[in-house]
Amino acid sequence: MAQVEATTERVIAADAETVFDALADYKEVRGKVLPGHFSEYEVREGGDGEGTLVHWKLQATSKRVRDCLLEVTEPTDGRLVEKDRNSSMVTTWTVTPAGEGRSKAVVSTVWNGAGGIGGFFERTFAPKGLGRIYDELLQNLAAEIEK
Repeated sequence: MAQVEATTERVIAADAETVFDALADYKEVRGKVLPGHFSEYEVREGGDGEGTLVHWKLQATSKRVRDCLLEVTEPTDGRLVEKDRNSSMVTTWTVTPAGEGRSKAVVSTVWNGAGGIGGFFERTFAPKGLGRIYDELLQNLAAEIEK
């Protein structure tokens, strides 16, 4: 089993605190900015950053649906970590200043991939597919914040 990683980033026309607060707002903002690949979104505990427990299903491909139950932590300022209780998947959101009134949001997801030929295809194609999904999420987030 090799570790698989998908990373994408976007510069958003808002300060880092505003972007981070929007990302950490699972009650209002996060559900609005999720692309169509996400379904059954439900905040089960908390709803604002650290201590949140959130559920969704992620349909990465027509045949691949991942049932996610994520525990949210904030290990450092500007960093939000979502650990899936149902798998090895960990998603880290990092927001940093990127000049006057701008910030850079980076999302990186890692998980233990399958072995064998299936693992080869997963390592080859999953990062690109997940990158596109998170790129759409960041685009939606930027549109929500910048309006």
